[in-house]
Amino acid sequence: MSITVPAIFVLCGLVLLFFGGEGLVRGSSALALRLGLTPLVVGLTVVAFGTSAPEMVVSVQATLAGQGAVAIGNVIGSNSLNIGLILALTALIYPLKVQLQVLRIDTPIMVGASLVAAWMLSDLAIGRVEGGILFAGIIAYTAFTVLYANKMKLSAEVEAEFAEAVPAPHGSIWRDLLFILVGLGLLAAGSHFLVDGATRLARGFGISEAIIGLTIVALGTSMPELVTCVVAACKKEPDIALGNIIGSNIFNVLSILGAAALIRPMTGEGIRMTDLYVAIAFAVALVPVLWSGRILQRWEGGLLLVGYIVYVATLWPE
Repeated sequence: MSITVPAIFVLCGLVLLFFGGEGLVRGSSALALRLGLTPLVVGLTVVAFGTSAPEMVVSVQATLAGQGAVAIGNVIGSNSLNIGLILALTALIYPLKVQLQVLRIDTPIMVGASLVAAWMLSDLAIGRVEGGILFAGIIAYTAFTVLYANKMKLSAEVEAEFAEAVPAPHGSIWRDLLFILVGLGLLAAGSHFLVDGATRLARGFGISEAIIGLTIVALGTSMPELVTCVVAACKKEPDIALGNIIGSNIFNVLSILGAAALIRPMTGEGIRMTDLYVAIAFAVALVPVLWSGRILQRWEGGLLLVGYIVYVATLWPE
């Protein structure tokens, strides 16, 4: 079987997902500011959730196509990749120290959500009731974040950081809506190409759909997080980078797994419990750093990166 067409499908899907995610984040952030939300709330919710939009669309698309392993693998793989690769690279560029108190609360929530998901997936299946519980969790988390963030007293440094990362809207509200609609359209098209191409590649090379979901699909859907975090690191804005990763990981588990399972119960044939444990381990690794107020140093970022590379290397021999 020729890999040319599937490879082109994957490449086209990645490009469309990237630009779709960027358009959705830009339009929805501007619209949220117009509606009166603060830059902090927008940064912790709209931006963090918006960068996970590719994961959402791809997982839903895979679920509808009956490819539960791709959908589940995408979520688990993205969460491991967000910390083991993206946050690690961010720390290598600029050591990260969290100043925003809410992130110290969100980190245990991220660990807790990962543990709940692992428990639900212990039989490698997730049904509508479990999906409903997860989705209720994202609603509660979002409400908590908005209320807590609105009550917080920010330092001038943190306030300036989020104000710069979430710039004031320009033009009319119709421009924002156009960005959102075009972004959603590109995400829908990109998810179709990526899931179709990745599935064909898996079959062509005799690789399981689970491995494709955990690696290639996870990497492709995490590109918005990568760009956001690298830019934040270059601008020396650690709270933006950490907030994006932590918020995205919580959204991935609660909203994406929840929504996909509500649409159609899934089975994750080929997903190993080890894959779930690795995602939990990466989440747990952030707790002592953020709660102690220490800086995530470059050498610690390097250790996370080495750990992720070793994990990915264990996938392919199968």
